[in-house]
Amino acid sequence: MSLPAPNLDDRRFQDIVDEVKRRIARYCPEWTDHNVSDPGVALIELFAWMTEVLLYRLNQVPDRLYVKFLDLVGIELASASPARAELLFTLAAPPERPILVPAGTRVGTERGGGDDQVVFMTDADLTLVGPTLVACLTRSGGRFQDHTEDLALAGAQVPVFPTVTADDALYLGFAESLEHNMIRLDVAVGGGAGRGIDPRDPPRVWQCWDGRDWRTARVLTDTSDGFNTSGQISLLLAGRHEPLAIGTVRAHWVRCKLVDSSHDGRPGRTYDTSPMLDEIAVVGLGGAIAAHHAEPAPAELLGVSTGEPGQEFVVRRAPVLPRRFGETVRVVPARCEAGVEPEGVAWTEVADFSDATAEDSVFTWSGATGEIRFGPRVTARDGRSRQYGAVPEEDAQIWVTGYRYGGGRRGNVGAGKLTVPLTAIPSVDAVRNLEPATGGVDAESVDNAKIRGPLQLRGGHRAVTRRDFERLTMEAAPGVARARCIPPAKAGEPVRVLVVPRVDVAPESLALQDLAVPRALEDQIKPYLEERRLLTTQVRIDVPSYQGITVAAEVVAASMVRPEKIRADAEAALYAYINPVTGGPDGLGWPFDADLSIGDIFSVLRGVAGVVRAETVHLFLADLRGGRQPEEAGQQRVRLAPDELFLSVAHRVVVRQ
Repeated sequence: MSLPAPNLDDRRFQDIVDEVKRRIARYCPEWTDHNVSDPGVALIELFAWMTEVLLYRLNQVPDRLYVKFLDLVGIELASASPARAELLFTLAAPPERPILVPAGTRVGTERGGGDDQVVFMTDADLTLVGPTLVACLTRSGGRFQDHTEDLALAGAQVPVFPTVTADDALYLGFAESLEHNMIRLDVAVGGGAGRGIDPRDPPRVWQCWDGRDWRTARVLTDTSDGFNTSGQISLLLAGRHEPLAIGTVRAHWVRCKLVDSSHDGRPGRTYDTSPMLDEIAVVGLGGAIAAHHAEPAPAELLGVSTGEPGQEFVVRRAPVLPRRFGETVRVVPARCEAGVEPEGVAWTEVADFSDATAEDSVFTWSGATGEIRFGPRVTARDGRSRQYGAVPEEDAQIWVTGYRYGGGRRGNVGAGKLTVPLTAIPSVDAVRNLEPATGGVDAESVDNAKIRGPLQLRGGHRAVTRRDFERLTMEAAPGVARARCIPPAKAGEPVRVLVVPRVDVAPESLALQDLAVPRALEDQIKPYLEERRLLTTQVRIDVPSYQGITVAAEVVAASMVRPEKIRADAEAALYAYINPVTGGPDGLGWPFDADLSIGDIFSVLRGVAGVVRAETVHLFLADLRGGRQPEEAGQQRVRLAPDELFLSVAHRVVVRQ
């Protein structure tokens, strides 16, 4: 069934006649006889009939031509998106040495039922290790106690939650990083202690340190019923696992923290007394890593160049997934032996040829169709030709170094369906996906492209709205970290585009002069906007106004952590948070129009490892040019003008224990 043709013009015979008659008074006022007997009106009706026939035929344009029109203006069908899942690799025995599951490891579904096998590839390397327990601490009331030697003594017991209050915790330190690893804790606990909880929902959470915060570790099984009995606890650790110094011990930490188990305002059940740990052993079981629905395609010879502009080649398999590093086109000189994959010269993939010169070795690659194109040559009205992108020399071999293909809804398989390893990994016993795969989307349909095309063309590449200016400024140069457009206050004034440059300066060293827009960066931005602005719009590249902020705070630190360490970490957190380039709640720079409150600072300080609580916080307005002393804000919130951003100046944190 064909798709409905677009109705390009819905005017009919009488509509055209009436429209022409309305224009008679403007263009020919001496014509006063508009009756059907008038020869002029007869001519109008004749041409209206001919125009109606033309419009009817125009409205019969098939959808294939409509799609070709979208392609002509740069609207291409979107490629399929791959489903994603986390694959759990289980070892046959605890590893004696690290085992590598390399990126690109392939796992598929079972064959059968007439369905094709769905194949997933891992995104990154996974290293499976045998954990080495080097430390055991407990924390209560902000104080740590070392029990490492107690675990080695026969008959000694370690209280898991010493005072049985929220935030009491057991800390286990490991010599190596256990990121993405699955471990099993074999625990022996003393009888009689640790009762009073619901073993199906124990009031505890397992976490690991990722370098910035404590990330929740997934509990796969717990036969100890929350330390009620001796048993085994299987944990799957989060993506990062970084070392941390707690007191005099530096290790990779995993902790079990007691939490408030109350729900809906009702008191929760907690331990009557602390569970007593007699013995603990840790075993490596495997690990999990993210994967996506894809299959690899090897290096492929596409053909030989004719030396002409605008050449097109198509890879054998489609749809092609977004290219990763190393997945590109190589052009090999003609002197190389045919059929042999040589090194050649790697070319660069671009979205389009609009900014390419004749010297740029670039190409485009359509994910939906697998089509690879080289730059065309365009002849202008004055007869001069311009080449968009370089042309491979005649008889040069065109290779692709490899790519990944696949994607679509068929990759959204259920939990436990990805169980067939297609890449041999020593010591790996089994593999499965713990959760259903999600995110797989089929290639875009023509109907959807017909809706999306006009919407995209309305925005186009023109600088009309405030968001257009900001988006195009970011596209103009990679040296732009952020952009803000300030519309003119009255007619005749220019549009101000505020630019925050991308600077490689540590947050604590960032100064006002570092945020000036370099001339080279301005020379990239301004011509780019000039080509896209309206004729009546003037553009001025400017910088935001920066309001200096100094924070003076006092925090209470845990007893076993060095105050110097806490002070340095707390001040570093403040510099990183109050930062126009990398600060703010999302780490993308302090937002425009966002105020700074004392509550924000309390939240930052409480997030610093080793800080028990923040006692006092004061905000000072600092003069970035050093002309006057900082003055206290006098209120709990500092507000910004539309063209302002915050910048840190000389924070001071006092630590006491």
